[in-house]
Amino acid sequence: MGNSLDIRVRPARPDDRAFVLETAKRLAEFGPPPWRPAELVVTAESRVLHQFFDAPVPDTALLIAEAGDGERLGFAYLETLVDYFDRKPHAHLAELAVARSAEGSGAGGALLSASEDWARSAGYSVLTLNVFEKNAHARAVYERRGFAPETLRYVKILG
Repeated sequence: MGNSLDIRVRPARPDDRAFVLETAKRLAEFGPPPWRPAELVVTAESRVLHQFFDAPVPDTALLIAEAGDGERLGFAYLETLVDYFDRKPHAHLAELAVARSAEGSGAGGALLSASEDWARSAGYSVLTLNVFEKNAHARAVYERRGFAPETLRYVKILG
């Protein structure tokens, strides 16, 4: 396992597909509410990733963190969204996942930094992301990195 000193981030290649799709399954482990079944979360995230590999949408990026020996550690998927309030385009970190074996390696931080670099190079001054409300660990990481909550989405299931 590499440490944060030898992690590099690169654009995804076709041969990264299996790793990305397998690692994306972890996104359901981090606090979806009871009305969002894990299978639904995985299916939705996988659909976006399959689309990227099959026919990438403009203004998107899939980044891979890897150790110096080439071991894949995690990925970040970025897209361009339009802000609800000012109607300006901005970068959105739609998915970030690190392999279980790479937790604590610095891969997540490397992917966050690379995501910020991608956003800046695309001319965006804002980078957004969503995180499940119960994912306290990720929320703390994002806040340490300068992200701040903006809105809270409330959901009521009408049975």
